[in-house]
This record gives sequence, C-alpha cells and structure tokens, in this order.
Amino acid sequence: MPPLSDDVLVQRLYARDEAAMTVFYDKYGRILYSVILRIVRHETLAEDALQESMIKIWYSFDSYDTNRGRLFTWALNVCRNAAIDHLRTRHYHEKQKTDSLEKSAASYQVASVGFQPEHIGLRELVMALKPNDRKIIDLLYFGGFTQAEVADELQVPLGTVKTRARAAMQALSKAAR
Repeated sequence: MPPLSDDVLVQRLYARDEAAMTVFYDKYGRILYSVILRIVRHETLAEDALQESMIKIWYSFDSYDTNRGRLFTWALNVCRNAAIDHLRTRHYHEKQKTDSLEKSAASYQVASVGFQPEHIGLRELVMALKPNDRKIIDLLYFGGFTQAEVADELQVPLGTVKTRARAAMQALSKAAR
C-alpha cells in the first residue's frame, strides 16, 4: 500500500479514522519523539510526552486549520508544547533534584563531634573580643542561634547584630593570622 499523502491523511483524521492515526504515528512518530527528547533529555519522559501529544492531537484535531500550516508543523508544535509542559511538571523537577539512595549514601560523610584540632585556641581568641561582640559570637557560633534569635535575645536591632558579627569575624581573622 503506498503511503498516504498529507491531504488524504488530514481528511481521514477529520473523519475520526483511527487507522489514519496509526498511519500518522508511523509516519511522524520517530521525528516527533526526537524533538521531544531534545527538550526533555530523558527517554521515558520523552515517550510519555509523545503519547500525551498523540492523545492531544487525536482529541484536538478539529482545531487544526489546513490554511495556517502543514499537518507536521501543527503536530510538531503540539509535541513541543507538551514537552515543555512536561519540564514544568512537579514530577520532573523532583526527579532532577532527587538522587538515588546509593548516590547520596556514597557522598554522605558523618560529621565528627569529638575532638576538632582546628578549634584549638578559638575560645581564647573569642575571649579577646569586646564584651558585646563576644556575646554575639558565643550565641551565633557556640550557641547555635540565628542572627534574628540573637537580636531577640539581646534586644538589639538585627542590623546591629549583623554589623557586630561581621566586625567580630574580621577581628578574629586578624587575630588568627
């Protein structure tokens, strides 16, 4: 059987001929898949997007206007939009952000809570700070407070806490050299 021309294929699709949809898929499916794959960059997601596109093409074929462009161009736009929609889905974003358990376990390192030689003498350096700066550094770095919590605890503005913490860190840096 010779391949159908686009005009005949369009007429059969307008007539809701399911066999014509199979012909359309056989004729354009691989190229549409490759376009989707270039967008989503994942084979199973591309397959899903292609299937969703085919369903959308089937159900919205009445909106295709032969005067506005070729069948392939219209189908390509439907597929491209479906691929972009797939990228925007929550599932895709979660898949991109989530590592497998094996990957994350391999890169996970347990923090040492015991002796830390880099902290030798740090308390003595902090004791050399001005009393107000010392109190802020103690709360921030040894007490585990946030800057906002320190501001509430000391009843000073947040900007003051930030400025004093920055000045204290600079003083500690100079003293450590």
